[in-house]
Parts: sequence; structure tokens; C-alpha cells
Amino acid sequence: MAKMYFKYGAMGSSKTAQALITKFNYEERGMKVWLLKPSTDTRDGDRIIRSRTGLQALARSIGLHTHIVEAYEKEGPADVIIVDECQFLSPEQIDQLRTLVDEKDIPILCFGLRTDFRTKMFPGSARLLEVADTITEIKTMCVCGNKAIVNARIDQNGHVIIQGEQVLLGGKSS
Repeated sequence: MAKMYFKYGAMGSSKTAQALITKFNYEERGMKVWLLKPSTDTRDGDRIIRSRTGLQALARSIGLHTHIVEAYEKEGPADVIIVDECQFLSPEQIDQLRTLVDEKDIPILCFGLRTDFRTKMFPGSARLLEVADTITEIKTMCVCGNKAIVNARIDQNGHVIIQGEQVLLGGKSS
């Protein structure tokens, strides 16, 4: 029986690298992988997923209004679906992924942030915490050397910012 996995961590915890390594492991065993990324994530173009370690792969871009079950039925089968930056999916899209787990017996592995820099949940992550079978924290270290538990947005003077838009793309430099 397939499961839905949510693997979350603070920025810099190698979530994308783990997603790409997982993709490699499935493909090395001859399995077909659907690698998905939300169209909101435009850092490396709309079809590329790239980790800070240099790993990269082509992915299917999922728009905010893409119905994932319909896309799956149209484009064909997969042995596993891996989603990077899953926090940017809508709760409805998370439910659609859950449908694929339950009705098509496809494992779904979602990698992303749990909260933003204000410690507010992303809607996609909140829904994953409600419906995922397995929830795993990917641990990383803060610049101070302690365990990182939240994301911080830092201004050019090194001060923590506590207000602003929830989404700001740019990786380590933002």
C-alpha cells in the first residue's frame, strides 16, 4: 500500500538534494518518476529543479490551477511522484496527490518548507501535515551552530525581518 510522505526542513537543509537523490534511486531501479515543481518556483526556470549542491533535473511545472489527477491521467503512469517546494501547492492540489496515493497506489514524496520567516504555515504544508502518512523533519544547522527550526529573512544590514510578503524567491541570497 502506497503512502504520502512529507519531508520538511528549514532553508538550507538539503530538501531539494534529497528529492533529486530519491529520483535517481527510483530511476536506477528502472522505475518511472514524475518530478513536479510548482510554477511559483521560477529560480531556475519553469522546468528545472536545482539543488545548492549542484544536482539538477527536468521537472513538470504545476500551475496553481493545474488539476494533478487529470494531468496524471492524461500524461500516463508513474511508479512514484516526487514534489519539490510542495509548500507552494494549494490544499486542493495536496488533496489531489492524496487521491493518487489512495486510488492509484502511487507513493508520493513531498519536500518543502513547513513555515515561512514569520513562522506562519504555508497552506500546502498545513494540508500535508493533516493528510500525509509519514512526516519527517530534515534537520540542518543555523548559522549560530544550533539546530535550525525556522527560516529567517535577513536585510542587507544583518537584521532579522519580521514583516513582508510570504514568498520571496532567491535562495541563500534573499
